[in-house]
Amino acid sequence: MQLPSKPSSKAAGAASPFLTASLPEVTALATLGSADGTKEPGSGLHPAAGEGVDVLAVAMAPAPAAGSGQDEDEEAPVPQPRPGAVEAAVRYGADVAVRARNARVTGKPGEILVIEPPRDAPELPGKLIYVGVGDESPAALRRAGASLARATMGAVRVRAAAVDGLQPAAQEAFIEGFLLGGYRVPRAGVTPAPAPIAAHLELTGADTAAVSRALITAQAVWTARDLTNIPAETATPAWLADQARTLGERNGLSVRVRTENELRAEGFGGLLAVGSGSEHPPRLVEASYLPEGASANVEHVVLVGKGITFDSGGISLKPRDAMMTMKTDMAGAAAVLAVVAAAAELKLPVKVTAVLALAENAIGAASYRPADVVRTYNGTTVEVGNTDAEGRMVLADALAYAAAELAPDVLIDVATLTGAAAVGLGNNHAALFGDDPEVLTRLEAAGAASGDAVWQLPLVSDYASILDSDIADVAHIAPVKAKFGAGAIVAALFLQRFTAGVPWAHIDIAGPARIGKDSRELTKGATGFGVRLLLSYLAGQPKPGA
Repeated sequence: MQLPSKPSSKAAGAASPFLTASLPEVTALATLGSADGTKEPGSGLHPAAGEGVDVLAVAMAPAPAAGSGQDEDEEAPVPQPRPGAVEAAVRYGADVAVRARNARVTGKPGEILVIEPPRDAPELPGKLIYVGVGDESPAALRRAGASLARATMGAVRVRAAAVDGLQPAAQEAFIEGFLLGGYRVPRAGVTPAPAPIAAHLELTGADTAAVSRALITAQAVWTARDLTNIPAETATPAWLADQARTLGERNGLSVRVRTENELRAEGFGGLLAVGSGSEHPPRLVEASYLPEGASANVEHVVLVGKGITFDSGGISLKPRDAMMTMKTDMAGAAAVLAVVAAAAELKLPVKVTAVLALAENAIGAASYRPADVVRTYNGTTVEVGNTDAEGRMVLADALAYAAAELAPDVLIDVATLTGAAAVGLGNNHAALFGDDPEVLTRLEAAGAASGDAVWQLPLVSDYASILDSDIADVAHIAPVKAKFGAGAIVAALFLQRFTAGVPWAHIDIAGPARIGKDSRELTKGATGFGVRLLLSYLAGQPKPGA
């Protein structure tokens, strides 16, 4: 399935190079004067709201708890109107309290109440939507935005008074939720095509900088999702390298791609071993952003992404069902590529380099085998215990290269690495490991702020001996007969051997990289996890120890 690349521009709302559908145009509308000459939040809805608008949206929040102003004798709590909601109800002649009670809507995050206009008011937009914003926390606002996006799929123009009076960061959360919740997986030959996200979103009282940041972040997440969702027959290592070149040209990145022959000449044995069974040779992509006018000592963060374009397990073959999601085993590489492009658009004050270790783990006459010994980039020899533990092999090369050649201040890898991480944490949190407390603390804070949550697990040094080998410097998995467990920790300990003492963090996204159905601002399939986390981490972060 060949999915076309679309032209891109840096204008807000433009498609990224890989998107099969464009982000909506998002417009910040000034709060307009009310009839008495004052300016009230939400008043931008009323003067000409029906002109070309097919959906109006306003916000509602839960009623205060009994004892804090709510009448305890009421049958059920009635959601509290936010800016513009009362005025909209009057215009539509709707008794919102009755409608809400009948629908059991209370204003919780993401709840939707739809009201149609009276028959004698054809000038009004065809729908008035009340969306629950809960406590107006960033998480609640993202959920609200996503619900509104799903409730307005196929609309041309949506005008909303949902962010009036909120701080810019809160506004950004709502807009981001709308944009991410409206994403749809690229499809080929599906008729009729599913309704796309609304073409235009107008927000009264919105901060233009918040709109811009949300658009750039959402575009990066959409890019990561698309790259990860596209089938492996298209998304080969060479194809992904071409997309990196295209993205680099459009975002002012420096991009270098190493081909199979270059990898062999330079000693990238891990990548070559994993890719040896495929007719699509491996690639190593290096994409770098340097802030304009940056000094020589500008912080340099290197992001390494696992990019297994399809993982059959190799000779250690996966069961059929376990293969069905394995086109997404390059989610880490997609995330770090999207992040470096967004860092350039956001003009972040930090040098960022993304290193993508790209290979297909297939079965062929030349496939690497269990009990092979592979020499990695830094000379470490690795005993192969299971060809389905291929991610750590390609990351070993990429981490060793980055540590030795790129002079990073911080080294962070992102990978769908272990089933153990997914079993332990599910799909809401990534497993976080590392050896620098400051970097780990900042990543935890970035996860909490961005919605890409992480949970720190320990690097238990006593476990390292389980990787001792009789025939190589190290084994890459624990012996099966040992029944050792702690798979995510053991994998992280293996990776640490290749970081050369650089402050390092490992983010195992095996759980949250993909989901089976829409949830919050996440959509079925690839989630783009890690993009928001790393952008939040990079934004204004001080150098470790500074």
